[in-house]
Amino acid sequence: MNHTIAHLMWNTNATLPEIAERLRAARRILVLTHLKPDGDAVGSTLAVVRALNQPSAWTSSSTPKAKVWYYGPPPPWLSELAADTPYRLVTRDQPPPLLDADPSAEPDLILILDTGSWNQLEPIAEWLSPRRERGIIVDHHAQGDDDVAPTKYIDVASAAVCQPAAELCRLVLGLESIAALPAPVANALYLGLATDTGWFRHSNVSPTVMQTAAELLRAGANHARLYHMSEQNSLGRLLLIGRALNTLELACDGRLAVMSITKKDMEECHAAPGDTGGITDYSQSLGSVRVSAMLSEASPADFGLANDGRPFTKISLRSKAVAPAVDVNVIAKDFGGGGHVRASGARLDADIETTKKRIIELVNAQITGTVQPRSPL
Repeated sequence: MNHTIAHLMWNTNATLPEIAERLRAARRILVLTHLKPDGDAVGSTLAVVRALNQPSAWTSSSTPKAKVWYYGPPPPWLSELAADTPYRLVTRDQPPPLLDADPSAEPDLILILDTGSWNQLEPIAEWLSPRRERGIIVDHHAQGDDDVAPTKYIDVASAAVCQPAAELCRLVLGLESIAALPAPVANALYLGLATDTGWFRHSNVSPTVMQTAAELLRAGANHARLYHMSEQNSLGRLLLIGRALNTLELACDGRLAVMSITKKDMEECHAAPGDTGGITDYSQSLGSVRVSAMLSEASPADFGLANDGRPFTKISLRSKAVAPAVDVNVIAKDFGGGGHVRASGARLDADIETTKKRIIELVNAQITGTVQPRSPL
């Protein structure tokens, strides 16, 4: 399917109660999310798996009904949050077809959370494609590929996919309110909601976000523990933040801040892949800045892809809800990525300098109201 057409067809065609009923009826469920899972991706997937594996009227088996796969570098706190929740890391050495050699272990349903983009599912795309008819997407992004799965619930008004995921967990467990969720489910959901709102600092915070957070706290989410677990810095990350700040450049009359990190920086700081998360936000504290861009030198192997030696840049974009406001989702789409109006990302087969030049052009075009041709990169 032409991806331009696919994006136009990206909309809801199922309700959360309908999806919950299908999940309850399935015997085996595989839960997936995007490359390099963040707090929202991990929190939503772990929460749904925990809800589905709760002892209940619909299952008496001791074998877990659901499990989750991750791929790309996971956050450093994944194992602590996951605890005994069944998950696996898909790597080049252990590709998806080899994870379950027994045909009877094939999932009845495949639930995809926090993405619906082939680009974000690339390490498992070959495995997933022939199974797409079993797929269900629950997402909150503005676009995706319609042919990833036939059933979709898309809520772009949600700050995090953990918001609809919380309601889905409630429906799966047949509870009267989100506040009645088991504490382990609430903990995972709260982390995703908190991290995707910058611990309730970003412009995507709404009354609904705060109401959901309050209900999750009532259910037993441990705010202090989760904050400590996910927000503590390693020495490598602190050193990396210093390197990034040292590269800070302003463009577009001070409206755009660009920082960059090279692989050499990562090596010399002894930083882990997950240590780059959130660095984009530091330049947002500059009063003149409307858009922040973080450019990280990477290789295809960092994303679970074949490493052919080509230059590779990961792009993280943030914007303020202050005039002149910039839609960074439009910019990310120019590079084949996407996300939200205020937070988006992409990855590009180009070096940092080439990528930076194009971002400056695109941001300047939005601020000045000029039209830019689509990038030939």
